[in-house]
Amino acid sequence: MSLDTIEIAHTIVSALEDKKGEDILLLDIRGVAPLADYFVICSGTSDRMLDALIREVQREVKTRHHLKPRIEGSPGDGWVLADYGDVIVHLFSPDKRHFYALEALWNEGKIVLHLQ
Repeated sequence: MSLDTIEIAHTIVSALEDKKGEDILLLDIRGVAPLADYFVICSGTSDRMLDALIREVQREVKTRHHLKPRIEGSPGDGWVLADYGDVIVHLFSPDKRHFYALEALWNEGKIVLHLQ
């Protein structure tokens, strides 16, 4: 793990917190999954909120770390994924978050931070 990876994750958490993201979880999945070191999972209560959250994450990570993500999903779908390589961001509407239950799926991961 490089220091940059955890710094990127904390930048994302701060951006989500600044835009009033809900139930923010930073999950360390090193040793559990080879696809990334960290997942950041967050809920937004509306399409507009999910859009604002993903835009803020992209802006902050680009400004501070000069990285652009690969984006999948859309706010209208209730799920947006931003792939920064070692850090993957999952933004969900509350119902999609409950449906996909990533916290349960990746329960072997270590909770680094949980802001409710």
